[in-house]
Amino acid sequence: MTDPVHAELAAACQGRVVAEAPLAALTTLRVGGPARVLVTAEHDGDLEAVSAVCREHGLPWAVIGRGSNLLVADAGWPGVAVVLGRGYRSLEMAAGQVVAGAAEPLPSLAVRIADAGYGGFAWACAVPGTLGGAVRMNAGAHGGDMASHLTEVEVFRLSSATREQWPLSALGLSYRHSELPDDAVVVAATMALEAADPEQVRAEIASIRAWRRAHQPLNEPNCGSVFTNPPGDSAGRLIDRTGLKGCTVGGAQVSERHANFVVTRRGATATDVATLIACVVAEVERTHGVRLHPEVRRLGAVEVDEARVARGAGAS
Repeated sequence: MTDPVHAELAAACQGRVVAEAPLAALTTLRVGGPARVLVTAEHDGDLEAVSAVCREHGLPWAVIGRGSNLLVADAGWPGVAVVLGRGYRSLEMAAGQVVAGAAEPLPSLAVRIADAGYGGFAWACAVPGTLGGAVRMNAGAHGGDMASHLTEVEVFRLSSATREQWPLSALGLSYRHSELPDDAVVVAATMALEAADPEQVRAEIASIRAWRRAHQPLNEPNCGSVFTNPPGDSAGRLIDRTGLKGCTVGGAQVSERHANFVVTRRGATATDVATLIACVVAEVERTHGVRLHPEVRRLGAVEVDEARVARGAGAS
């Protein structure tokens, strides 16, 4: 039987619309079930359609970007998932001002900005997400973050189907956090950057990439850093000192290369990942008295095997 939500969105959207769309392949963890509908939005009209259909049917929505910081429930998600398509990729640079579309991938954006002779954004080559997602979570790495560059963002409000411009002061940015409401889809961002020697910035990018290859599990499915760093300390250091490198739950494993990464094997489930994360939180708190906080966003009812957590991280 035809899903009316899919039918209405397919009729109204320019971008691709898929019913019962598998999301695992759209996340860097490669686990999780389908969304009721997946929309690849190419312009604001597509977002207007998502807004209208979701409000009419009382459905939730979520923008999933490149899925680099996302854990989707094994049973899937009963709402409308949105990916911003090529219509939201753009880049304009002049006089130290960079205006980019939210669908721009950060690693390639960092290189293009370097080639144009601007510095300070090299750190972004280490973040495997899009600009929009980076704004929402105030992404950062290697001493830099989005808050250091942003001057304003454009958002599309799904609750009202309106596009708005927000200054930096309205974003409420803090460490790996913003106060953007759930209905605010970042569609573009303006940054202020300083002129720099392109060769020096490219060398900085090369150095960051070499460090990542040496220290992070880039060739295995993962979602980047799982936990935010506690004040004055490193989540990876605490997990390593607790002896949890290599700890597994099902097809999920604490990376042998970097303790603040969880990697997945063939057959892994979202429950495996969530249970392993819970095991790490419990063991680090028991051992060091520090409670780690995951920065991974969850979509749907992600289950945790509480009995496995109770047995301890080292149990089989």
